Amino acid sequence: MRKQSLIPSPPSSESSAKNHIRHGTRSFRNTSLALFAAGFATFSMIYCVQPLMPAFSREYRVAATSSALSLSLTTGILAFTMLLVGNWSDRLGRKPIMVWSLFMSAFLVLATGFSPNWDVFLLARALLGISISGLPAVAMTYLNEEVHADSIGIGMGLYISGSAVGGMSGRLIAGVLANYWGWHVAIISIGVISLIAAVLFVRSLPDSLHFSPQHVSWNGRVQQIRMLFKDSGLPWLFAEGFFLMGIFVTFYNYLTYRLMASPYNFSQAQVGLIFSVYGVGIFSSPMMGHIAGRMGRRKVLWMAFALVITGVLLSFAGPEWAIMLSTILLTFGFFGGHSIVSSWVGRRAHGAKAQAASLYLFFYYLGSAVLGSSGGYFYSGWGWDGVAGLLIFLAASGLLIAWKLRALPPLTSISSITVGEAVNGPYSGKPHGYQNAH
Repeated sequence: MRKQSLIPSPPSSESSAKNHIRHGTRSFRNTSLALFAAGFATFSMIYCVQPLMPAFSREYRVAATSSALSLSLTTGILAFTMLLVGNWSDRLGRKPIMVWSLFMSAFLVLATGFSPNWDVFLLARALLGISISGLPAVAMTYLNEEVHADSIGIGMGLYISGSAVGGMSGRLIAGVLANYWGWHVAIISIGVISLIAAVLFVRSLPDSLHFSPQHVSWNGRVQQIRMLFKDSGLPWLFAEGFFLMGIFVTFYNYLTYRLMASPYNFSQAQVGLIFSVYGVGIFSSPMMGHIAGRMGRRKVLWMAFALVITGVLLSFAGPEWAIMLSTILLTFGFFGGHSIVSSWVGRRAHGAKAQAASLYLFFYYLGSAVLGSSGGYFYSGWGWDGVAGLLIFLAASGLLIAWKLRALPPLTSISSITVGEAVNGPYSGKPHGYQNAH
């Protein structure tokens, strides 16, 4: 096996064009279908438990804080395991890791539905965090290796759309099914749907043509991470990801408890329908990304946190319409902020885009795990007012960082396609060597 340099060299334009999957071909359609199904299954399996937390509290007689572990354990372990899985995929290949990840995860979700007690349930959710880590970062790497540069924006967009639809559908399906047949049936159904998606994935995804086994020593990985943390902007952007995801998950975790309690007394199905608001993210992400592309990320990021704060403040109001509007505003702000920050990380990372993306996802999911679980203490002690107060503090911290980043000096050049271009598409009419001063 050949050694890889600390900062990988970008592929040449010639090698980038040769035999790569392009938009309009059958291979591209198959790739898009496969990764849409993978994104759908992955986020359905992770987040299907969110509307079911009150049901867990009732059946297993656990507090809201303990019930939140059903999600926090998965995302916390996922965050750490993703730092390792990239190294495994460098050695074993992209598709085998993703196939193993999807099938193992689907079987674990099926097993979770038959959990005899709370400890076994949490063990299955913890193992899910390990198994499912083989997809998010590896899928991005596969797309960058196999899809032509002028088609990667569409391919990545379809994968992210599948993720957004899966996150919404998993919550919605689980909430509605649990209302009529109980949470066991709801989770088993998500497992069956995910297993079907895994079969579709393995049948549709083309084999890698541009993968070659590589090995980077652990010392090399550490050196890469140290170099990224020396950047004047990346550590702050990682912190923004931590705040954004932590706020988003904490809000939805304990909103379900609030709405199922007096005076609202929502049913499990009604709570599940609340999660259809998640679909706002399908529109807000490209919209905010487009505005950021025109005005500059440093000038727009603060708006996302301002929307989040406005949403949380509105949640103090009692009427149901105010709670729904607060949920829409917060969700819009979250997805818009995530789009801006994730693309900004890619543009500052130069040749270490994969390592920077892994670190961003690490802090992103760590926010879900740490803050999503910690919010339970605030809910137990002070109810919704306590949760909302915590969220305002976190969002204000993110707003201060966003304001600080307005003075961040722009980079002047970039060597290859970035994560931001992969997600939102390259800037129209500009070559890949162009770096917008954002």
